[in-house]
Amino acid sequence: MRRVRTTRISRRALLRGGGVALGLPWLEAMAATRGRREVADRPVRMAALYMPNGAFPETWTPASAGRDFHLTRSLEPLADIRGEVNVLSNLWNEQAKDGDGHYVKEASILTCSRIKKTQGADLRNGVSFDQVAANARGHLTPLPSLELGVTPVAVGNDAVVGYTRVYGSHISWATPTTPLARELNPRAVYERLFRASSGSQASDAKLDFLLLDRVLRDAKRLRAELGAADRVRLDEYLSSVRSIESRVERSSDQSKSQWKPLAKLDPRHAPPDRPSSHLEHVRLMLDMIAIAFQSDTTRIATFMFGNAVSNVSFRFLDGVSSGHHEVSHHAGVQEKLEQYKIINRWHVEQFGYLLRRLQSMPEGDSNVLHNSMVLFASALADGQKHDPHKLPVLLGGRGGGRVDSGQHLFYTEDHPLADLYVSMLDAFGAPVDRFADSTGPLRGLLHA
Repeated sequence: MRRVRTTRISRRALLRGGGVALGLPWLEAMAATRGRREVADRPVRMAALYMPNGAFPETWTPASAGRDFHLTRSLEPLADIRGEVNVLSNLWNEQAKDGDGHYVKEASILTCSRIKKTQGADLRNGVSFDQVAANARGHLTPLPSLELGVTPVAVGNDAVVGYTRVYGSHISWATPTTPLARELNPRAVYERLFRASSGSQASDAKLDFLLLDRVLRDAKRLRAELGAADRVRLDEYLSSVRSIESRVERSSDQSKSQWKPLAKLDPRHAPPDRPSSHLEHVRLMLDMIAIAFQSDTTRIATFMFGNAVSNVSFRFLDGVSSGHHEVSHHAGVQEKLEQYKIINRWHVEQFGYLLRRLQSMPEGDSNVLHNSMVLFASALADGQKHDPHKLPVLLGGRGGGRVDSGQHLFYTEDHPLADLYVSMLDAFGAPVDRFADSTGPLRGLLHA
């Protein structure tokens, strides 16, 4: 009986296959499509920003509802643009109410689905609402969607809770078994946007097909060297690789494409590929979302400030001396709690940074922010309690005039988060009757 070799293969080596790039981030870059241009000059965009480890409720939730709500300490960085932001209170994701402290909640923040407890061979989640939008309207732009982050995929299993760490590294899911990889390199993102907006993808299509063929051949050879669980994961991945072929084929048919960029990208303005700090890395990635929206290279983006259980050091902030996850488990200790509050506020500052960038980009008689919806959310409330109730959720932008902005909307306790996604999909132009456990549109959010 032939013995299957189970030599440990690094993620980089595995993704490279036999010298040809096999990694999802690179393949996703090859998979950009060009579609038929929308008639409207002011398309609606949609982004979702995810903050790990929750927020402290007492310094997050305003005491009063309506338009005259008082900005709490965590939300004060939004003072100058509060009219462009809705604070949404008492939303929750019921499908994440049990299970472990982090992975069940954070993997399903955009899917509102119950994930399967597994150590990695058989992932199971749902389709995230951003990909529902991409499936409906992603053909209108060169890139159906853009997935960004700053932290590499966590590998291995969390033995304490019995979940693969892969769950905590993805919020965007194309299918229940296919999380979409994030691009972490700002220069690579810019170059990808430039290629897409400059029309060079048609000339790349033949090379893309050749590379896909080589990837599949190398993966087939690699499969014989893997253990049973890894073969299952590789087979699931290869099914997604094959689906890329149809997207590349569409991108090569330029005769049907009428898309034109709304703003030109200059290759000389590409950002560095090695940011000097966590702050610079985050800001550059948010800039990439702004540029992608301004140029209309994509209308859908997601960004993760960190993976689940992120313990990124925030020592660069005055008053902080520890990692994020560590201080989120404050146990009521004032020193840790204070640091947790500072980190919460810093994340809101970055959300505000993106909103201001979009607002500074003129578009017709308004601006890109007016024609966008930018979600900011965490998958749990108080990190100490891993609380799935009363999630910290903000929505910036007016969705092309559909969103009634500048409010604190206070719902009855445990109102479905999925209702927000139904409303956003409607404003985006991809309406659905239902998403996950939704009960309908979110009351008071949209203009009639």
